[in-house]
Amino acid sequence: MRTPFICGNWKMYKTVSEAMAFLDAAKGLVGGVNDVDIGIGAPATALKSLADGAKGSNIMIGGENCHWENEGAFTGEISPQMLVEAGCKFVIIGHSERRRYFGETNETVNKKVKAALAAGLVVIMCCGETLAEREAGKTDAVVADHVKNGIAGLSMDEMAKVVIAYEPVWAIGTGKTATPEQAQDVHAVIRKLLAGMFGDAVAQTTRIQYGGSVKPENVREIMAKPDVDGALVGGASLKPDSFAKLVNFKA
Repeated sequence: MRTPFICGNWKMYKTVSEAMAFLDAAKGLVGGVNDVDIGIGAPATALKSLADGAKGSNIMIGGENCHWENEGAFTGEISPQMLVEAGCKFVIIGHSERRRYFGETNETVNKKVKAALAAGLVVIMCCGETLAEREAGKTDAVVADHVKNGIAGLSMDEMAKVVIAYEPVWAIGTGKTATPEQAQDVHAVIRKLLAGMFGDAVAQTTRIQYGGSVKPENVREIMAKPDVDGALVGGASLKPDSFAKLVNFKA
């Protein structure tokens, strides 16, 4: 049985004080949830404070990106070891915004995934197609390309610490959401691909999140699909009450 994983992705929102105010409120709202993994991917400036503040709670803190080297002349970058030292449990890698604005490729995603796993972090690796790619009938091919090359060279043991996040680019921050059926179709494609790469046991235990305009109003319907194991949520994760409703989708 795969434990659902609801994770906020704050992107470039929240100062440290705003982040801590959110955490204080959220801990009280989700404290009784013990059958869902709960995560917040936050800006680097707030990670240490959030991780310290989340100790003893059921909320995990993670980074939104990392470099593939542990140190070096990479101005402005953050290494996996730095995230670990700050108290992070996971890191989001290969988000479509990283690919679009900062030149992420399957190759760099793969290097980052391996580095993050080596540092002991859980990895949320993102994949997803643009609207043009979907309209051209390329969704399955694009997603398979992202997944296959993003996790290339990983062992079965390493895959146990990888979460795949399917995030159709056309549904991120647009208000458009893939229908539960569309999400399920792509998640099933990803699970079949994982089975071909690592065997059915790995495929059946790997969690696959959906990301793209997930809200309290649609989360239960999306989560009801058999191959949807969680959500990677942007805008709706920025307010404690909204985030708590997502985490409490079973209620």
